[in-house]
Amino acid sequence: MLEDYIQRCFDLARMAEGHTSPNPMVGAVLVHQQRIIGEGYHAYYGGPHAEVNAVASVKEVDRILIPNATLYVSLQPCSIFGKTPPCTDLIIREKIKKVVISCLDHTPEVLANGLRILNAHGVEVIQNVLKREGEELALPRNKAVQLGRPYLVLKMALSIEGNYAPVDLSKSWLSNPLSLRLSHRWRAEADAILIGTNSVISDDPALDNRYYFGKSPLKVILDQHGRIPSGAKVFSGGPSLLISQAPLNADYPETVAHLNLNWNEQFWQNLLSILYARKIGILLIEGGGKVWDDLLRQHLWDEIRVLQSASSLPDGISAPKIQGHPKDVFILGTDLIKCYKNSG
Repeated sequence: MLEDYIQRCFDLARMAEGHTSPNPMVGAVLVHQQRIIGEGYHAYYGGPHAEVNAVASVKEVDRILIPNATLYVSLQPCSIFGKTPPCTDLIIREKIKKVVISCLDHTPEVLANGLRILNAHGVEVIQNVLKREGEELALPRNKAVQLGRPYLVLKMALSIEGNYAPVDLSKSWLSNPLSLRLSHRWRAEADAILIGTNSVISDDPALDNRYYFGKSPLKVILDQHGRIPSGAKVFSGGPSLLISQAPLNADYPETVAHLNLNWNEQFWQNLLSILYARKIGILLIEGGGKVWDDLLRQHLWDEIRVLQSASSLPDGISAPKIQGHPKDVFILGTDLIKCYKNSG
């Protein structure tokens, strides 16, 4: 039964996909004598946490049962003041005596103190129920707080030969319409999307989310020497952050912010630290080849998602070689989707 309730927590948590980062997706269920009396999830960043919503959902007639109920949570309850008060305070205040969690929150203050606080107040804590699934759900958040940078997802759309663009860098679309929709879902789940200069100049992308539900991410555009025209599509339809080493000589829309950064050996570490400080928890990187090369060479990636098309581009530019085997492989229409995870 423990697994059933934790699985329900996972299902609830995923209802907020794309809305909670840089916080994790979390679900909670309150159970009394095998009856769910309350449930909730963290719906959006800055909003009430899952435990708060679960307790608030309990009907008035059932509130007397809360002290004798068991609280199931997909992630260790928080114990620090952030956008909201600590959930450990709520558990203690409601006199909940038993908490079941899937996995730990690696935010340093929470990891060090959360369970200690509950134990000190007589709360029994059962850990590691469906631990692997819980850690997978919390992975973007846990990796980001451990490394002090966003969770990095590299997306590559490739031809059947493994090429990503024609030699002349002319605009091309390789993937099928289903993969297009999937890639826009990934955009909705990310806080920001990053692209290099050549990709902007050759493809003139909008980089927004048009084919899936949810938000469009912040657009982070690398333009070391100021080569991208101010009228490029990427600068329209939402906020952008232009990273450049050169002074700006063009009039950009008001939605474009500028960050001057040196292109030195510390460039990526500096940029990722700045983005993390700006609450970017998940960063989707759509290219191009030099960007991918840099990040792979420096081992700066957490996932690689490859859309392998059945389309042919025999004389194209080859994508970087990915070491290891994909964790997940599936077919979407005529495309093969391969997902790699960085275990380092």
